[in-house]
Amino acid sequence: MGFEVRPAVPADAGGIAGVWAAAMPQLVKTARGIEAELRVSGSRIVLVAAEGDRIVGMGNVYRPEAGEQAPRVRIAVQVPPNDRGRGIGTALADAVIAKAVELRAGSLLVVVNEDPAAKAFAEHRGFTLGREMSHSRAALASLPKPADVPDGLQLVSYEQLTPRQVWTATIAVADGDPSGLSHVPPYDDWYATDWNHPDLRRDLSFAVLDAERVVSFVTTTADPGRGVIWSNLTGTVPAYRGRGLAKVVKSHALARSREAGLTAAYTGNDAGNRPMLAVNHWLGYRVSGSAWTAEKTL
Repeated sequence: MGFEVRPAVPADAGGIAGVWAAAMPQLVKTARGIEAELRVSGSRIVLVAAEGDRIVGMGNVYRPEAGEQAPRVRIAVQVPPNDRGRGIGTALADAVIAKAVELRAGSLLVVVNEDPAAKAFAEHRGFTLGREMSHSRAALASLPKPADVPDGLQLVSYEQLTPRQVWTATIAVADGDPSGLSHVPPYDDWYATDWNHPDLRRDLSFAVLDAERVVSFVTTTADPGRGVIWSNLTGTVPAYRGRGLAKVVKSHALARSREAGLTAAYTGNDAGNRPMLAVNHWLGYRVSGSAWTAEKTL
């Protein structure tokens, strides 16, 4: 084969970042952030395909909650375009699926790139395509004026919040993600892997408070070297939806990102999430690509 599939180690971080940059350049996946994930994360199993000192592919298995019966386990496989067609994706997919079976998965969930070859790769392995997800880009040089904060509510950055406030709000909105991709680990794991993630920019992440409760928020990661941000999650708790709060937090986050010298914003959305797509269009996002969720019952 010329390559081997093995568990990832922190020294692989730069190579893994290169795989993500080639396969999904809209994401914020820095070497520093990936190294931190490999050192502290217990929520994922990470595999790489290595050809000598070069990383030519990677795979993730997201661990289910302890004690969950026949869980749906999210997986990922990424291979740079220039290395496809060599059996790397097949070897990684086989290894990742085997790990998921060891975790007693009842079904598998994966995100598939929009190109026909990627879809065929998934369908050949028994996956059924599900929901379309759009990827969008906005130039930060041409943003609308940030939306006003409704009376009685307060806009703050994550620097003014406790991690527990953000985690509680994230739990409250995650189940509303129709794609099924939003997974929130237990607090201690989330604190180590998400709140303390090197790519998280608390100064560029914003929330709306009602008293002490976070009722709407956007979590922003950034890659200053490339000048880009990724809106990792934008959410409003159910009781506060329909009041334009997502527009408030995201417009202020993007404006602050522009002030910080960043130049482009990327985000992803379920293609059926019309309210969030409307907010993004108002902010200047335009669709730059798409992907599909795909599921397989074991």
